[in-house]
Amino acid sequence: MTRLNIDSRGRVQTMSKRIDYPSASDETLVRGAQKGDMLAFEELVARHRDRLYARAFSMMRNEDEAIDLSQEAWVKGWQRLKQFQGEASFLTWMTRIVINLCLDQLRRQKRLRTDSIEQLDEESGGVERQMPTVTVNPTAGLERAELRARIDKALQQLSYAHRTVLILHEFEGLEYKEVAKRMGCSIGTVMSRLFYARRRMAGLLAGLKEERES
Repeated sequence: MTRLNIDSRGRVQTMSKRIDYPSASDETLVRGAQKGDMLAFEELVARHRDRLYARAFSMMRNEDEAIDLSQEAWVKGWQRLKQFQGEASFLTWMTRIVINLCLDQLRRQKRLRTDSIEQLDEESGGVERQMPTVTVNPTAGLERAELRARIDKALQQLSYAHRTVLILHEFEGLEYKEVAKRMGCSIGTVMSRLFYARRRMAGLLAGLKEERES
């Protein structure tokens, strides 16, 4: 919506109506931010920062890292804003940025000590023989806080690929095709990784429960 303005020479000019930031749609704010309106971008940050942080935390399981990576995502979002074409929602676009940053960080950390399940020595029996089927719920009866701690401990022992696919599908509720898109792999690869990750988690949690009872 525009209004007319008459300059000193009697020429008609148009002036854009000031954006009502709190009530403006994301699309309106993005268009303003793409033109250099920092206040519009700040409104987008305020509107979506909690969701972005939550996504980062769900992947990193560390508050400080989640804060740093979500903030880095906003910096990159501002730098790349002119590349945003509106094919998906602004929040979806920003979520992709923070997920990629988290995946890169997980790769750099190399803190996972156990071998990838896919690299187990086939001569020793292969994955199926080394990962026995767990027919009972290994976490039954554990207190909520203890359960969370044990799940986190077990997650840390997965490879970054298996850990990520489990978080995105099981914890975040993304479908196979969306997980595949986020991780840059095929749906088949996602299904395979998820299968092994579930069995690995079941085995780890069962083992942790046995250690506690012994």
